[in-house]
Amino acid sequence: MDIVTALRNFLGKFRLPGEAQKIDRMMEEFATVYCQANAGVYSKSDTCYVLAFSIIMLNTSLHNPSVKDKLTADQFVKMNNGINDGGDLPSQLLIDAYNSIKNTPFEIPEDDTQDFTITFYNPDKRGYLVKEGGKHKSWKKRYFVLTDNCLYYFVKESDSEPKGIVPLENLKVEECRLKDRKFTLEIRSDEKFIKSAKTDSGGKMVSGNHEYYRIQASNQEEMMSWMECIRKSISKDPFYAQMQARKKNAMCKQ
Repeated sequence: MDIVTALRNFLGKFRLPGEAQKIDRMMEEFATVYCQANAGVYSKSDTCYVLAFSIIMLNTSLHNPSVKDKLTADQFVKMNNGINDGGDLPSQLLIDAYNSIKNTPFEIPEDDTQDFTITFYNPDKRGYLVKEGGKHKSWKKRYFVLTDNCLYYFVKESDSEPKGIVPLENLKVEECRLKDRKFTLEIRSDEKFIKSAKTDSGGKMVSGNHEYYRIQASNQEEMMSWMECIRKSISKDPFYAQMQARKKNAMCKQ
């Protein structure tokens, strides 16, 4: 079964929740099960996960009337270059997926829950801040939206798709005192890297590679306001705490 057909069957049974973390878990499970049933199609389940999420966003791009700039087939292929363990998926596979979604959108059950496509309409907080780059430590102005326990950032406010996504699960935020950057907050994890996603300069969807995020506000009041809102949005997964405790015990010498 091809991935678009599998997604149609999967999404035809329920409506995706509005919360990014719930979507993440559900799509992770979908990718795992799909790869088990279709061994050898993708090099790893992460490939299936990224492609499946790309297809869902493609459906939104092509069929949501509020999205003015529709993705082309070439853009969709380019966006997914290199996701197969560093290699490219067959172009025809991606073009077939694009045409399938273009011709027939997903049929999503109607209910009263929030759709992911309107995630940004009622945010907890939004506004321009200055963000430090991950690979290149330059600082650039970005438009941030805080909603559904997730921090999104855009190149500019009018963009329809985020440049990056940071799920605020098991993270912490605190003031970062830099000599040349006042009013800076830092988001970090107890793990080595923060789980996140972004689009690179070529428009390709890739995993984030941040040990921390440093974001500068324009003044002390604005920084404290963002820190307070982010702290309220940070969620704690009890299973995560249990696993951390088990991991710590496993590493201790008896």
